[in-house]
Amino acid sequence: MKALHNLRLIGLALALVVVAGTTGFHFIEGWSWFDGFYMVVTTLTTIGYQETHPLSHAGRVFNVCVIVAGVSLVFLAIGALTQALLEFELRSFFGRRRMERDIDRLNGHYIICGAGRVGRSAARELARRPVPFVIIENNETKAARYNNEKWLVLIGDATKEPTLRAAHIEQARGLVAATTTDATNLYIILTARALNPKLKIIARASEEDAEKHLVTAGADSVVSPYSFAGQRIAQTFLSPHVVSFLDTATTHLGIDLEIGEISVGPQSSFAGKTIETSRIRQERGVIVLAIKRSQGMHFNPAPDDRIEAGDFLIAMGEPAQLRQVEQMAASQS
Repeated sequence: MKALHNLRLIGLALALVVVAGTTGFHFIEGWSWFDGFYMVVTTLTTIGYQETHPLSHAGRVFNVCVIVAGVSLVFLAIGALTQALLEFELRSFFGRRRMERDIDRLNGHYIICGAGRVGRSAARELARRPVPFVIIENNETKAARYNNEKWLVLIGDATKEPTLRAAHIEQARGLVAATTTDATNLYIILTARALNPKLKIIARASEEDAEKHLVTAGADSVVSPYSFAGQRIAQTFLSPHVVSFLDTATTHLGIDLEIGEISVGPQSSFAGKTIETSRIRQERGVIVLAIKRSQGMHFNPAPDDRIEAGDFLIAMGEPAQLRQVEQMAASQS
């Protein structure tokens, strides 16, 4: 912000005037350092107390210079501070209005309820893709942490219908109930499921006993960060290289590698072809790890396994290569 930059420069100039004035009164009038400092402060603040000590002619000339320079800088500082506050208020106002307009335009988006560590991790992954999403958080301090991320954030209680409607839950593709308490997540699921029966809901569970209740309430799947962390710790001891591979493929550490899901539509160029004739690996360098069908998951498909419309290919490769295969799977033959 330019006004803040100007304010810092004016503050530096005022400090120099104070130092110069104190030094001048000390050497010109022979005053103590404190008396010189006190004289400069009363002069710059225009309080109008009497002179600390009688001034000589040279002292008066010097004091005129201090008055002109110091008082001018004080008024400039007041103006710059006023400008900075005004810019901040206007920026906040128009920023909120712009965010409200962006939220109103959302469609096919995801809603993240809770701006804690789990919600933040989910948001970063969605932003990386990128896909549209909005965060709902009732704590303004937590929400303010994401101002630099340029994410859409809605301040409100996610257990209330008006808040979820403001996030356009009717047009949403999915919802994450990621608050820190299972009871709050349960209320969010019940409210969200009533507003959008087709919505895919993923819930965070802190207690193991809460998982079944969250599923009964309407969650499609439940994730327990603590259970996952325990399994991850044990696997790091028992199978460290497997964990290293999964880190590379899922958290993008080391080489640029990613595991993705590719949807095969009815008019896809891959529909009706085998793994080999689709040329996915040969031309794009993408490995098909599994095929998800309505009957279940088919792991490690053979080269002559056919790809049918409606399948989901679980594939691994570089992100750019996966995006190209996704486009090919969506295009017609």
